Amino acid sequence: MAPLKEKIGYGFGDMASSMFWKVFSYYLPFFYSNIFGLSLVDAATLVLVTRLWDAVSDPMMGIVADRTNTRWGKYRPYLLWVAAPFSICGILLFTTPDWSYAGKLIWAYVTYILMMTVYTGINVPYGAMLGVVSDNSREKTVFSSFRMFFAYAGSFIALAAWEPLCSMFEKSFGYSMQTSWQFAMIVIAAACFILFLCCFKLTRERVRTVSTTSIGNDFKALLSNRPWWLLIGAALSYNLFCTVRGASVAYFFADVIGGDAHLFIFSISLLFYSGLFLSIGEVANMVGVALTVPVAAALGKKTTFIIVNACLIVLSVAFFFVPVNAAGYWWMLLLQILISVLTGIMSPLVWSMYADVSDYSELKNHTASTGLIFSSSSMAQKFGGAIGGAAVLWLLDACGYITADGGAEAAQSASALSCLWMLMTFIPAGVSLLAIIVVSFYPLTTEKVENIVAQLKIQRENTKDTPQQDEMTDFANTNS
Repeated sequence: MAPLKEKIGYGFGDMASSMFWKVFSYYLPFFYSNIFGLSLVDAATLVLVTRLWDAVSDPMMGIVADRTNTRWGKYRPYLLWVAAPFSICGILLFTTPDWSYAGKLIWAYVTYILMMTVYTGINVPYGAMLGVVSDNSREKTVFSSFRMFFAYAGSFIALAAWEPLCSMFEKSFGYSMQTSWQFAMIVIAAACFILFLCCFKLTRERVRTVSTTSIGNDFKALLSNRPWWLLIGAALSYNLFCTVRGASVAYFFADVIGGDAHLFIFSISLLFYSGLFLSIGEVANMVGVALTVPVAAALGKKTTFIIVNACLIVLSVAFFFVPVNAAGYWWMLLLQILISVLTGIMSPLVWSMYADVSDYSELKNHTASTGLIFSSSSMAQKFGGAIGGAAVLWLLDACGYITADGGAEAAQSASALSCLWMLMTFIPAGVSLLAIIVVSFYPLTTEKVENIVAQLKIQRENTKDTPQQDEMTDFANTNS
């Protein structure tokens, strides 16, 4: 069993990734349309194109990582190699050059593509490490829980600090809004760099896996992996749920709640209240992460996934009926807490299920493609982010939402306000319903996973002498 410091060290890696990812997911669309100065349509296309490239590049990185061999292991060295480029590209992403509109649009594409490429370069190997830190399924769930606990802690820090940092640089030091957002990202980027180095220092790869087939056979095995396809669909739906709600919050507070200044006790920027709403959700996410291991152990991973999404449907619909008044704001916070506890359970659960799919694939195909399989989880996350982020902007544009360069407020039409309500309620509820339908066909129950782990342990021990274990292949095929 791995020591506590290693589990904490592993958590530091996603703490760093999530500090960037949550700022990107929740504030980057708002930054592009209301600070940087892009139109909603251009911002939506930018988000979609760059994240789709990022998603496609994930399997490429997974293949490279699977075939990397160093004294530090397969996946761990990328934490050291890519930490600095990761931080630098994040700063460039939130830099607003004083150029023409066309020049700024090109800058946005170049910096976003660079950022997502280095994000893939560090996050895919980091995620794949979960498959080699232990050969025990329950231990992997524990590692996954530590990962997501620290991920949400990082998200909380980033979201809670974002508005105070922006406000400090703008109001206390007199910088423009654009420069203030850039300097705020410099602070976040420095913290991420240190966290990645700590993750590298504290972790170890305990399971030595070997990729023995060609890249073509790896892809062939992946595409014939039925549990993988189903989990991709379920994970895509989950990430779409989170991205649609998260990307809508800044707009929702600026325009739906922003028109009712009497809701708030203090005269503070509405960005503060959206940041408070999101950061409280991150704390609730951490509670959900802590519940994942006992809940999944009691109910099973598949059943837990279904029950959690059913509850998300109910709570999302309930949010629609909350009145916009002082009491209603606190009801919104309560619902945000409950929803976030549930999504907190989902995150480590999904990653742990990917570890099970990786074991299933190794048993069935007699070769380890851990990086490729875990890169698919990152791919699902990014597809969800791409589709969700772009859809929010496209829907707002279609409903007549009015942007204002530099962050100035604008009066919105009734159709635009209705669209914001739907983005916070019924649309996420529909996505959760889709997730339930998909995962209901997922075949890897608790009993089947335990059998796979037992057979795989024998297979790994005998690989040197008897690499072909036909009866184990038959077992995996039977359970597919």
